[in-house]
Amino acid sequence: MSGLLERVADAARPGKDAQRFSVDTWLSDYLIPAVSSFGYNGNTYPYGLHQTLAGQRVQEISATLPGYLAALRTCPPAFAAQLVRALVLSGVRFTFRNLPSSRTPRRMFGTSGLAPLERPWRNATTGELVARMEWHAGLAGNAYVHRRSVPVAPDAPTGVRLRVLRPDWVGILYGSDLEPDDPAHALDGEVVGYVYANGGWNGRAAPQTLLPGDVAHWSPLPDPECAGIGMSWVTPAVREIQGDQAVTAHKLAYFAQGATPNLVVKGLPFATGQEDAFQRLVAILDAEHSGIENAYKTLYLSAGADATVVGSNLAELDLKNVQGASETRIAVLSRVPAPILGISEGLAGSSLNAGNLGVARRNLADGWIYPTLADLCHALAPLVDVPADAELWHDTADMPFLREDAKDAAEIEQIKAQTIRALVDGGFVADSVIAAVMGQNMSLLKHSGLVSVQLNPPGSQPASNGQPPTLAGAKGA
Repeated sequence: MSGLLERVADAARPGKDAQRFSVDTWLSDYLIPAVSSFGYNGNTYPYGLHQTLAGQRVQEISATLPGYLAALRTCPPAFAAQLVRALVLSGVRFTFRNLPSSRTPRRMFGTSGLAPLERPWRNATTGELVARMEWHAGLAGNAYVHRRSVPVAPDAPTGVRLRVLRPDWVGILYGSDLEPDDPAHALDGEVVGYVYANGGWNGRAAPQTLLPGDVAHWSPLPDPECAGIGMSWVTPAVREIQGDQAVTAHKLAYFAQGATPNLVVKGLPFATGQEDAFQRLVAILDAEHSGIENAYKTLYLSAGADATVVGSNLAELDLKNVQGASETRIAVLSRVPAPILGISEGLAGSSLNAGNLGVARRNLADGWIYPTLADLCHALAPLVDVPADAELWHDTADMPFLREDAKDAAEIEQIKAQTIRALVDGGFVADSVIAAVMGQNMSLLKHSGLVSVQLNPPGSQPASNGQPPTLAGAKGA
């Protein structure tokens, strides 16, 4: 086991084969090449190009939990999308639901077994548990919750505490008899445990092994290339986040330079050996014409010198449309529609119509919220005592975002009641009607042998025991 732990710790150590995302190399082919000197009228001039705006163009983002979190902090649309995801899911409450069968209709109920999810740790709530899991799953693709036993107390009546583990400090142990060197992808590969290193895989703390039955692993977006590991929705959105960061940095730099475009000053009359004088002139130009306080000043140059605009100003770039396109693509990848997220592309035209807002809300609910909640329940089920013939399920009654769905559910129940009434009036046994309608299986219907009074001749007695109806007052045979 010690050798296995060492391999796991070495493989998960930060910085090893860490993928990094940067588009600086894409831009380098289009940047003005730096030269040390140039000639003009037979003279050689040092540092022939001097740009008034320099520095790294696009910020690099590392594919790690801290890297993605830092990226979201500097990209408001992406941060807002993750915030909406966590806030919406945090309103859920857990319950139990009996498994469907031909004899018992589905119903939801609660027991004391739900206490660990209702009070996961001291002074914590279900909403905080779910929100932390979503932040981890959204940024790292994985969320881990550990169950440990504690003395029974008023705030822990079942003697169970839950702990949300930082995902980049957790490793998964696989076992295999057929391929012990690569058990994760082996045919008989099984999860045999988890490894948790408090503080990361830098050797400060000894890794601790955890039993698989004491850990809930939630990976709502599976990584197709890695067995049992999830993938963050931020990964395919990294380029768009970089684009949004670049546009924001451009706006800030534009105003920091006094709302003036980037300039290249060339042709300064200095010969070789006059580098110090050149640097003093550059310092004077920066002091007199850089920054907001020096905006709109006139730039005076000596004979032979020239100032050329490099790039475009804000109006020419049309940053609203450029940044709006990135915001829309971020919204698509986060599964939060643009009108719900409140970005510029979702606040124009017909997007704000009540019908379109309703469709956007329904797409988020049906396409992400309900499937995610169902998957979350299955992931947390091993941590609680689920009654026999039941499953851990979600109760969305207190989720304001789904109130419209509650209205639709009430209308569905009304339709079911009308169907039950019609079938009972048609002569079917009431118990079989309820089981058929609730189970959505009409083969469960059983007829009583009685027919509706509208099918009998006027004045006749209801049929019984399969005998035809008789007229009132007629004598039986």
